[in-house]
Amino acid sequence: MKLCERLRELRQERGLRLKDVANVSGISVPYLSDLERGRTNPSLDTLQTLAAAYTITVHDLLESVEFYGSSTEGALPRGLADLLVDPALGPQITPDWIRTLSRIELRGQRPRSKGDWYEIFLHLKRILA
Repeated sequence: MKLCERLRELRQERGLRLKDVANVSGISVPYLSDLERGRTNPSLDTLQTLAAAYTITVHDLLESVEFYGSSTEGALPRGLADLLVDPALGPQITPDWIRTLSRIELRGQRPRSKGDWYEIFLHLKRILA
């Protein structure tokens, strides 16, 4: 589903008119209409505002939205990208593991070195196996 379709779906599920969403969010009706028609793309701030208006998270707002392309190494946390290009260690890590590992943080901090990421991978692999 496209983002514009998801935005319309959320509004209609709640039985709201564009004017109702505009009143709650402070976003103009014409802009909301353009978003739902796919004529424009929202900024992250707009997504956060809309999510708050629907009392959901941005993650929930983007649920089931299809995005084109795939993640690049530049999007990966520091150290994890190094681990993936390591000829001995990288081949062990599947795309599913990459998605899982890239979400990990402890007390607001992410592992920083290739070794730290590999250690976490091994521990999780043992636990989940």
